[in-house]
Amino acid sequence: MPQTSKTTPQHVAIIMDGNGRWAHQRSLPRSAGHKQGVEAVRRAVRAALELGIDYLTIYSFSSENWSRPPSEIDYLLDLLRRFIRQDVVDLHASDVRVKIVGDRSALSQDIVLMLEESEYLTRNNQSLTLVVAFNYGGRQEIALAARRLAEQVVTGEISSEDINPDEFARNLYTAGIPDPDLLIRTSGEKRISNFLLWQLAYSEFVFIEEHWPDFTRETFERAIYEYVGRERRFGGLTATAV
Repeated sequence: MPQTSKTTPQHVAIIMDGNGRWAHQRSLPRSAGHKQGVEAVRRAVRAALELGIDYLTIYSFSSENWSRPPSEIDYLLDLLRRFIRQDVVDLHASDVRVKIVGDRSALSQDIVLMLEESEYLTRNNQSLTLVVAFNYGGRQEIALAARRLAEQVVTGEISSEDINPDEFARNLYTAGIPDPDLLIRTSGEKRISNFLLWQLAYSEFVFIEEHWPDFTRETFERAIYEYVGRERRFGGLTATAV
């Protein structure tokens, strides 16, 4: 580990990529990759708890994923149902708070109810906040925040002069959650794919070659070690800059 006084990141976001490629390399159906991807989520949550991370955000289903074959979408929705039924009680026992961000209007009522119940059950937990981005799109989130602010101006709740970055952030799905310190993307891809476009403004990015189903605590630690070795300046200069 690099010799540095910097601590573990408070908030880590992950783009979980490569389930399909993992399955293809093994001549398995894509569903097998998604199933193993859920196991990787469980490992990531355990690691985040053990490593002292306060917030872990995972990109589980994007607003663009609806264009996938219906059979795959149905399988992913069933995986979500099973994950909630099987894992939320364990997450609650581990003092994990669950928060879901994204557009719920296109989801079936049973899923919306399960999401709401998961958030309510775990609302007071403090060891880790697990933020699940489901049916989420960064541009859509920003457009929605702009619409909310416009409505507040029209109704007189705020004036246009009140709109600033802090006020804008309070109208995002992630209001009250600190911006990610570190973004990890698996499977060798080097883009953010409409994920947390506002929130990632000053995050460090680490791209790793392993497909998501192969993600382990060791993988997580390597990404954190890389983060720790960097110097975050937030647009300013370091003390040694000349």
